Amino acid sequence: MRFSINEVEYEHRIERVRKTLAKRRLDALYLTNGASMFYLTGYHFISTERPAALVIPVDGKIAFLGPSLEQEHVPLETRLIEEIKTYLDYPGERHPIKHFANFLEELGLAKKRIGSDSSSGAFGMWGYSGPKLAKELPEARFVDASDLIPKMRVIKSAAEIDLVRESAKWANLSVSLLQEYTAEGLWDANVALDASNETSLIMKRTLGFDYVPKRNVYAVSVGFRGQIGEMSAIPHSIATRRMIKRGDVVIAESGVDVGGYTCELERTMIVGKPSSKHKRYFEAMVKAQDAAFEAFKPGAKCSDVDKATVSAFKKAGLMDLVKHHTGHGLGLEVHEPPWLDIGNDEPLRTGMVVSCEPGIYEIGFAGFRHSDTILITEDGAEIITYYPRNLEELTIERRD
Repeated sequence: MRFSINEVEYEHRIERVRKTLAKRRLDALYLTNGASMFYLTGYHFISTERPAALVIPVDGKIAFLGPSLEQEHVPLETRLIEEIKTYLDYPGERHPIKHFANFLEELGLAKKRIGSDSSSGAFGMWGYSGPKLAKELPEARFVDASDLIPKMRVIKSAAEIDLVRESAKWANLSVSLLQEYTAEGLWDANVALDASNETSLIMKRTLGFDYVPKRNVYAVSVGFRGQIGEMSAIPHSIATRRMIKRGDVVIAESGVDVGGYTCELERTMIVGKPSSKHKRYFEAMVKAQDAAFEAFKPGAKCSDVDKATVSAFKKAGLMDLVKHHTGHGLGLEVHEPPWLDIGNDEPLRTGMVVSCEPGIYEIGFAGFRHSDTILITEDGAEIITYYPRNLEELTIERRD
C-alpha cells in the first residue's frame, strides 16, 4: 500500500479550495495552520515562533511564505508549492509580516479579497508579537475563512481511511508489547520507550524503505503517560515519579503516524488481581462504550453518542465521576472536529473518523477509559482498532 496521500488527491483538494474561494468571491486563501498546509500540499514543517503561510490564489501559483530555514525543505516534500518566498528570521531587522506584505504584493494580491485563518497573519504558536498583516496591506480586504479547511477535513477519503487502518495495525502491536513489558517495580516511562522502540523497528523492517513518519518525530508513540495507579484518575496526566506496583490501574495509549494520519487506541489495564471495585468501575466503563457503539446509527447526531454514555453511567450510579465527553474527530491531529458532545447536534456522516472513549475517574483511586477509533459508515459504524477490551485479557499478572 501507499504510505502517503498521492499528489492527485492533493490536487483535487486544492481545486475544491479554489472553487469555494470563487463562490465566496475571494481571490486567494492565506493559511497559517500547519495541519491545513499539510492537508493541501503534503508539506509539513516544525511550527515555531517564525511566521509561515501558504497562499493559494484562485488563479496563479501556490506560494509558501516563511523563514529561510525552510527554503530547501519545501521542494523535498511537495511539488505543488511553486513559489517560495522567505525572510531570515523572527523578529528580525525587518519584521516577517512586513516581508509578507511585500510578498503578497509581488503575487498581485495587495488589493484583492483574501480569505484567511488568522486575524494577525501569523499562527502565533509561541506568542506572536508584531503588526497585523491587514494593516500592512490597507488596500487588501481580509475575510475570515478559518472554517474552510476544517470542514473539508471532517470527511475522510478512501486513501485517508486506508492510512488510519494501517495506523491501527501498528497501534495494536505497540499496546500488545507495552502490556507484555509492564511489570511491578518498573517506571512507566522506560516501559513506553521499550515498546515504542521495538514497534518502530518492526514497522520499518516490515513496511520497508518507503515508510517514514510524516508529521511526527517518532513513528510510534505508546505508553501510559503517567496514568499509573491514583494518577490514572487524571485524564491528561503527563508523568508520575513512582514505579508501577501491584494493584495499579494503568491506562495505555497509542498513536502511530502513517502518512501523517493516526488512529487512537487506549486500554485500561490492571496490574495483579482486580478488586471488586476495580471490576465494578471497569465493567461500567465498558458498558458505556458499548452504548456509544450502538448509538452510531444512520441519522444519529454527535450528541446522541454522548447521551448514550451519560445514560449508561447514570444507570451505574457513577455519573459524578465523568470528566469529559465521549470522543472527538481523528486524522491529521489527535483532536479535531467533530466533537462527540451532548452540546453538539451535528449529524454523523459517512466518512467521519472519531474516537470513542467514555471514561470515569475517582480522584485518589483510579481512572477507567478505553478508546477506539471509529469509522462512520452508511449502515452505522466500523471499529477500526481491535485490541481486547475485556478485563481478563487486560489483567497483567506478576512475572517471576
